Amino acid sequence: MSLRRFVEEYVAHFHQERPHQGLENKPIQPEFANPNRAGAIQCRKRLGGLLKYYYRDAA
Repeated sequence: MSLRRFVEEYVAHFHQERPHQGLENKPIQPEFANPNRAGAIQCRKRLGGLLKYYYRDAA
């Protein structure tokens, strides 16, 4: 994996998936405007599982 791809993956995780305490535990640029509160929990892995993001599938 190249350094460029690593940085791109980390930045995407940081801005779209990672909760930020200064923003009331919300992502900077959320992928979905209205998170789903029902449905099975799924895990998205980035960088070979180093970064993980848990979300709910559509009900």
